[in-house]
Amino acid sequence: MAFDAEIERESMEYDVVIVGGGPAGLGAAIRLKQLAAAAGAEVSVALVEKGSEIGAHILSGWVFDPGALNELFPNWRELDAPVGQPVTKEKWLVLGPHGELDISWAPMPPFMSNHGNTVGSLGTFCRWLAEQAEGLGVEIYPGMAASEVVYGPDGAVKGVVAGVFGIGKDGQPKPDFQPGLELHGRYTLLAEGVRGSLSKLVIEKFGLDQGRDVQKYGIGIKEIWQVPDEAFQPGLTLHSFGWPLDAKTGGGGFCYHFGDNYVSIGFVVHLNYRNPYLSPFDEFQRWKLHPSIRPYIEGGKRIAYGARAISEGGYQSVPKLSFPGGALVGDAAGFVNVPRIKGSHNALKTGMLAAEQAFAALQEGRGGDDLTGLDEAYRRSWVAKELKAVRNVKPLWSKLGTLGIGLAGVDMWTTHLLRGFSPFGTLKHGKTDAASTELAAKHKPITYPKPDGVITFDKLSSVFLSNTNHEEDQPSHLKLRDPSIPISVNLPKYAEPAQRYCPAAVYEVVANEDGSDPRFVINAQNCVHCKTCDIKDPSQNIVWTTPEGGGGPNYPNM
Repeated sequence: MAFDAEIERESMEYDVVIVGGGPAGLGAAIRLKQLAAAAGAEVSVALVEKGSEIGAHILSGWVFDPGALNELFPNWRELDAPVGQPVTKEKWLVLGPHGELDISWAPMPPFMSNHGNTVGSLGTFCRWLAEQAEGLGVEIYPGMAASEVVYGPDGAVKGVVAGVFGIGKDGQPKPDFQPGLELHGRYTLLAEGVRGSLSKLVIEKFGLDQGRDVQKYGIGIKEIWQVPDEAFQPGLTLHSFGWPLDAKTGGGGFCYHFGDNYVSIGFVVHLNYRNPYLSPFDEFQRWKLHPSIRPYIEGGKRIAYGARAISEGGYQSVPKLSFPGGALVGDAAGFVNVPRIKGSHNALKTGMLAAEQAFAALQEGRGGDDLTGLDEAYRRSWVAKELKAVRNVKPLWSKLGTLGIGLAGVDMWTTHLLRGFSPFGTLKHGKTDAASTELAAKHKPITYPKPDGVITFDKLSSVFLSNTNHEEDQPSHLKLRDPSIPISVNLPKYAEPAQRYCPAAVYEVVANEDGSDPRFVINAQNCVHCKTCDIKDPSQNIVWTTPEGGGGPNYPNM
């Protein structure tokens, strides 16, 4: 902004500044304080979170592997950690248009079993982690979006700018303008989650992805239902793949039963899909109509909705974690295990690993340098071992479609039995998800059934359930590098897929009644912060940036 050069901001000094209140950021904050207490040392830790409260922007299907929690809080049961309902039954289905093939009997590697895991709400769990962190002395600032990276004179990351409020749509300060604070840390940990806006900048500036494969993503769309007793099966986890997606499009559905007759139901579409007419939201809605899925929510009430991008690149796509002045942790780097459909345990663990490296450096009197030991600690950890064992699942699925799933199962068994060896070696992902989008001329439009308002719904009523809100008089946080691209390039070449890949009706093409004078409209108010547009736009013309803190969805228990 033009007036930024004239802004004088106050600064606050900390040993460690953490951006993001998910499991990675909170795990790092807690571990830092635990280590300090054990050593009789003082370590100041500040954590900023753009959501209105901790958990407001947290969304996950959330079947939880408690391995990292066992390390962070061995007494978590006595502390009443809200990890949810123990898994009691697992189902795996291959769906066709009208029927199912139940493959729950199929032998899978032991790590694919959910025995000993739980199902619940990651948002609720993060609120509990925040309570533990604050009890240890961590300063947590919700509603404070970190909008800029602050660099020192040597080029190292020095901290972040957080809490800028009161900028009007014209880019100029309003009467209630607040310039924000510079939060300086001897180390800054970026725990923003998938496709973090500051993480992107730092990865590019320091070349952290050099020598790594491209990152891959999916979009996960989720609803929570409360269902009658006859439909509720406490502890059930169900996963499906196949219909309604075609054999070349990766993804599948999930259905988890937990708590007070809650059903967490959702659908994931891999964002390397080819057909620009595909709408992940509408694929989810029609999946719920399948006779093998509908009975699980029949007679219930939909009470929550949300969407979020998911990192899917895995082992070969993890960037260098450390940079001068800080590190990437959790899904800012991408630690989701695609076949297990889990990542929060890895996020928690990598936050802890970064905390251990930062604390050791602080004890040596260091600051602002590269935590080079973090990358080695990650490579030695069970996180890397877990991701390496499944490294070829995503590439095989992407390259070979449904056939690739079977080969991926064989490969997982091979790497499990041979301690990491695979006859495939380590396969490459190839194209980015944006580059995977094919021309509209190669595909036919998809006709989706109209929502019935009982099982299936439209985007706008769904966004309403997400409690999404943004201050209207602020610049759009969805930036176009070239405002002409949507109509001049994306519309004729790709039928402007933003209209369909966005799960919140943010993007529209409007025109006169005769179809003339098409215009690209951005309804930034609807944005649920899923980041899909930043990932999937075929022209890479949309840049997701942080709006004012507190904006976006307000998920109660996602």
